[in-house]
Formats: sequence, C-alpha cells, structure tokens
Amino acid sequence: MGKTNTKSKSVKKTASPEVAIIMGSDSDWPVMKAANDFLQSMGIATIARVVSAHRTPKLMMKFASEAHSKGIKVIIAGAGGAAHLPGMVASITPLPVIGVPIKSSNSIDGWDSILSILQMPNGVPVATVALNGAKNAGILALQIMGASNPKIQQQLLAFKQGMEQEVLQKKLS
Repeated sequence: MGKTNTKSKSVKKTASPEVAIIMGSDSDWPVMKAANDFLQSMGIATIARVVSAHRTPKLMMKFASEAHSKGIKVIIAGAGGAAHLPGMVASITPLPVIGVPIKSSNSIDGWDSILSILQMPNGVPVATVALNGAKNAGILALQIMGASNPKIQQQLLAFKQGMEQEVLQKKLS
C-alpha cells in the first residue's frame, strides 16, 4: 500500500497506520514530509504514498473508500496546481480530510491550489492549512485524534507548552 512509518514516544505504537499522508506527485514529498516527521515524532504510525486524482483515479477511489476500514483515522492530502486530490478523497471517504495546498512549478503563486482545496461545496468539507503548511496538517490531524484520546491530548498539551517556553526564552537584544 505504501511506506508505513512509526517512531515511538509516549503514545502506544500500533502496527497499522492511523494517518494517511497522500500527495498527487512524488515532487510534493519535500513539503508533505513535514507532516510525516511531526506525526512520527509523536509516535503516530503513518502511511505515505502518491495517489494522483488525475493520473491514478481508480487507485484514488479505492484508497479513499477503503482507508477507514484499514484503521486510518485522518487523511492528509497534499496537491498543487488544480489540487483536486483532497476534495475528491473527501467526497468518497467518511474520514476527516486535511488539505495541504502546494506551490508547484506550474502554480499561480499557489493561489490555484489554495482556492481549489478551500472552496469545497456544502457536504464535502476539507480542512485546509496554509500553502505548504504540512506540519500544521500533522498537528491538526493529531488534534482531531486527541479529541477522543487522552494520551494524545496530553502530548499536544506538552507540545504547546514547549512552544510557549521557546517563545518566552527568546531574547532580542
């Protein structure tokens, strides 16, 4: 199915991935890797793979329709240009989908990707993060999972406290 990644921290490691990180092209991986790295650092098993809405539509439909039955809890979908992948996946799966607009080589400064992912019709929601904001997509996926998992909630609280401490320790002079 793709590469499964795990790295333990305080959350119990599971054999099957809980977050799917998909992208329209392997050229999107340098951006999407930030979500994968963050989730791994929190002990969340992931699967990362290329699933193109335009070049592999049958694979995309199969992946989106089966992900929930394979233990996936959240799908992070990154795409550039026309950026149909997040919306098409959201139209099929019952899982939350987080879209990462990617500024690609054929992009209009990323606005095409942002608007394609952001402007979904009623009934097909896609949570959208900033342009190339894959790390925030990973954090949001963890927050979604943490809503029903106290251990993940505690990890998120510690993560946010760590960010606070980093800011408080900064000196400008």
